[in-house]
Amino acid sequence: MTEPLLNIQDLSVAFGGKNNPRTVTYNVSLTVNKGETLALVGESGSGKSVTANAILRLLPKASTVYQSGRIHFDDQELLSLSERRMRGVRGGRIGMIFQEPMVSLNPLHKIGKQLVETVEIHRGLRPNKAKALALSWLNKVGIRHPERKINAYPHELSGGERQRVMIALALINEPELLIADEPTTALDVSVQAQILDLLKDLQQELGMAMLFITHDLSIVKRIANRVCVMKEGKLVETADCHTLFASPKHPYTKMLIDADPSGKPVTVDANNAHLVQTHDLKVWFPIMGGVFKRVIDHTKAVTGVNFTLKKGHTLGLVGESGSGKSTTGMAILRLVESEGGIVFDKEELSQLDRKQMLPVRRRMQVVFQDPFSALNPRMSVAQIIGEGLRVHQQLSEQQIDEQICQVMEEVDLDKQTRHRYPNEFSGGQRQRIAIARALILKPEFLLLDEPTSSLDRTVQAQVLQLLKELQVKYGLTYLFISHDLNVVRSLCHDTMVLKEGKVIEYGATEQVFNAPQHQYTKQLVTLSHL
Repeated sequence: MTEPLLNIQDLSVAFGGKNNPRTVTYNVSLTVNKGETLALVGESGSGKSVTANAILRLLPKASTVYQSGRIHFDDQELLSLSERRMRGVRGGRIGMIFQEPMVSLNPLHKIGKQLVETVEIHRGLRPNKAKALALSWLNKVGIRHPERKINAYPHELSGGERQRVMIALALINEPELLIADEPTTALDVSVQAQILDLLKDLQQELGMAMLFITHDLSIVKRIANRVCVMKEGKLVETADCHTLFASPKHPYTKMLIDADPSGKPVTVDANNAHLVQTHDLKVWFPIMGGVFKRVIDHTKAVTGVNFTLKKGHTLGLVGESGSGKSTTGMAILRLVESEGGIVFDKEELSQLDRKQMLPVRRRMQVVFQDPFSALNPRMSVAQIIGEGLRVHQQLSEQQIDEQICQVMEEVDLDKQTRHRYPNEFSGGQRQRIAIARALILKPEFLLLDEPTSSLDRTVQAQVLQLLKELQVKYGLTYLFISHDLNVVRSLCHDTMVLKEGKVIEYGATEQVFNAPQHQYTKQLVTLSHL
């Protein structure tokens, strides 16, 4: 029988302190055996991350109460271990990959310094050897030009690149147990496949065990030996991977398995007029160097992008992290400097100054990938949604409040919650708030930058259905950026594939998916079916 490396027994965790505890996990018991991968799945708020953070005692001390349970790692009881000895376990014997790298990486330090620091602390390597090891790990996790990126700050990397740096940080000390909390959420399918293969290879090489937390069941199929399903703080089903997918027992497990994106884009008129066009769109960011900080080179983010988007249609923009998808979207909104033509409703935007762009901005809105970062935590939901009205229109507070209530109802949010703050809502609700903020100005064009990638499959399906309903109701035009090809197929009429800032394939979505011409597109389509 395989020996357990991690053994959690009857773990109940509460928040709110000893005087007013609110239980969030109930008698959770699970084991992770040496060398195996245990997947912990469930929707947001099910208690997955709380359980993972409890293992390393990363939950806030002041408000967390461990009501019952024990956590054994190898021969140690982690809940009673001293803080000094616990620091030796964290990052050394147990590594952790967090979901949101911008929160986990220090924005004031270059990524090279952060990698070198963890090696020096846990393995006592000298700076030169530590830096060489850091470079090799950046290369291992698929960072292009690692010798250049090692001197970059976190904000200078794409979302996918930041996640890969987090993976390198977690694995560089070769831990016995890796806790991976949604480690591939922000990654495109090709890089996701590389990372999963890398994790499996390292597991075999090091005999490493993994506790893999995810809401993406397609990943679970590929990487897990056993699966635990959580719902509302309780474990509702545990089984080996094959058994769980072949014959799930609990209704909740069946619902999760059936929640993959499906359906087709809304019916549109092929004769609709053009709304957005680009001609030889180019975004190159200067690289400064030398004593006088002159331009010595350029980061060629986007080069020669041409497309036409008709009114009421959706264009999907796909490609790996750093391929130029988000930069293309930001250029169309005139939020980054660019060269080439950008036409919106027959008006050339590149010729407009800031004041002339203001009325156009009301007609072009954006919904970002991470609603928690995009929503001001100090503003109430009503203030967030109504902010655009106060900038663009002269209305009374009563008129603004009426419109806020109306748009909240349209996106299936309770208008009575409008005076609450973003942290009081789930991920799916926060994304609906972001959509409401964009819709209240009655725009014609919406840039949707990975709006469903951080959401559970069930919530993702709800948001996609909402976007389709709004598109039909208002004739909205979407530019939809995503790395999830199944979502793109469900929503987008046309698809454009970007690689290293250039368009390599562009056409009707069904044509691109059923008969891809470029080898890279073929690879993406194949990986999306795994």
